[in-house]
Amino acid sequence: MNSGTSSRSAVVTLPTDTQILITREFDAPRHLVFRAYTTPELIKRWWGGERGEVTIAEVDLRVGGAWRFVLGAHGAEFGFHGEYREIVPNERIVATEVYEGIPDAEAVNTVTITEKDGRSTLTVLVQHQNQENRDGHINSGMEDGMQEALDHLEQVAVSLR
Repeated sequence: MNSGTSSRSAVVTLPTDTQILITREFDAPRHLVFRAYTTPELIKRWWGGERGEVTIAEVDLRVGGAWRFVLGAHGAEFGFHGEYREIVPNERIVATEVYEGIPDAEAVNTVTITEKDGRSTLTVLVQHQNQENRDGHINSGMEDGMQEALDHLEQVAVSLR
């Protein structure tokens, strides 16, 4: 890992019974973090962390547009999809997220990227419909995979300099 990176440094909190808040600093300006976060070829390099290979990364980056990522791991495929509700380039994305294995547990993710002195802070507020879905998400082991993915996201963003 490059010096200056923030390996496994995302902070996960539970602000309410239905929310997950993820905060992570990156050693890259926010336009590069946004680019890595939204470009299919780049998503394939980071989104799966060390869990498997991202075989599909489809992004229609516009309000009303859809996204879909599929992770191939352990001989199985895990699909996720959603729809973009709000996009402010380099600053904010609001989109739904559905794990295709539990299609009734849709969440809304609000991603915000801020920058100070060439470093970015990414926050992801995951709003679930109820506490059961939020707890299921937390108890799925998502944090380890998310930490890996965000480490890879930083590596990809830094490589774009």
